Amino acid sequence: MKKILIGSDKSGFRLKESVKMHLMNNGYDIEDAGTLDESNPFPFHVVAKKVAKQVQDKEYDKAILVCGTGMGMSIVANTFEGVHAACVESSYAAEKCRAINDANVMTMGGWIIGDILGCEMVDKFLNTEFTQGLEEWRADFLKKAKEQVLTIEKENYKK
Repeated sequence: MKKILIGSDKSGFRLKESVKMHLMNNGYDIEDAGTLDESNPFPFHVVAKKVAKQVQDKEYDKAILVCGTGMGMSIVANTFEGVHAACVESSYAAEKCRAINDANVMTMGGWIIGDILGCEMVDKFLNTEFTQGLEEWRADFLKKAKEQVLTIEKENYKK
């Protein structure tokens, strides 16, 4: 069974719930890191930290975070080494954050993205592999670039 980690704050709760149901209906095993109830919301930075740590520790390969804009979740998640969160606002960007950047966390905004589009974006994110559908020369370039980015990341986290 495919496992996915998902989380939101109050502003992303409705979209997260729609995405969660969509994923469960498509055979995913979902862990919900919160917010679990709109009347008892968790702040974006608490949820993003919990989710990013589990991705960093390789408990999950990919995760989805939803706040008002998606930006706050992305900023917090990207403070964890090995976590590469992309804030996306379209199906195209959701696909390309995987194909081009190999993002392992997708963030989106509950104030910006409707339920249907959010589910489409999640499908693109989860069903696209790194360099999928790209020309051979571009795939080769991106694989080498990824190695360089990981080197930069390691250097920055040693400080």
